[in-house]
Amino acid sequence: MRTARATACTALNIEDTAQAPIWGFQGRTLSGPTGTGWLRLVSETENRAGGRLWEGPSAAQDALRADVPRPALLQVHDWTADGWSYRAELYEHVPHPVVSLSPVLDTDLDLPESWWTDLSTALDTLAAAPTDRVSVGEEYIRRAIPEFTSHTVDTIEWTTAHGDCHFANLTGPELRILDWEGWGRAPVGLDAAQLYIYALRVPETAAKVHKSLAHILNDPAARTAELTVCAQVLQAADRTPFYAALAEPVRRHLMTLEP
Repeated sequence: MRTARATACTALNIEDTAQAPIWGFQGRTLSGPTGTGWLRLVSETENRAGGRLWEGPSAAQDALRADVPRPALLQVHDWTADGWSYRAELYEHVPHPVVSLSPVLDTDLDLPESWWTDLSTALDTLAAAPTDRVSVGEEYIRRAIPEFTSHTVDTIEWTTAHGDCHFANLTGPELRILDWEGWGRAPVGLDAAQLYIYALRVPETAAKVHKSLAHILNDPAARTAELTVCAQVLQAADRTPFYAALAEPVRRHLMTLEP
């Protein structure tokens, strides 16, 4: 991956200024700053490259309105070597840090009111975006919710979602939404539900999330989204430390939801 990153910088004619590039899950991605932007390198075995996650960022750049706040994708460079496929994505520089280093909050956030307003507007704008991409499939929802939450699912209402809208993918104090691999169709309110559930360990911020996104979370259709996020957390709690820390608050929250 380090060699491939150097190859990408040469191909894109950019300078690699990352002193400590950031590794993604299982070493699949390697990201860090360049002279004037941010380079994200994605790898996959040659026979498995392509598909929803591979194409997600470029599809978002092409399909979503400019007022959905995200870093612009400037260039894409693909190549293969030694049985591996690589995609280098060069983004514009975002001058603001993520609001949390972990997807799940363990401390309260101190953000301006304008940030919460911008977040609400961004999720509403994204929800209205047309797409045939799928972020969370119906088969998974109908299987995982009963299995991991003991709740049931009736009719599902669908909308467009980021699909991985947690606090390590949001910047502040100026909002940018990062990591557009998995965006697509999902139950109404999925992004708002994920932010709310992922804040349950810090009640003050959880209350702020719910208040700011109440018009989404109070929609009865969003119940499926909350149950979906709870199921995802409980399913992964035995192998992901930050989900393990969130499991008990999620179980308590499930007791407040109608069966």
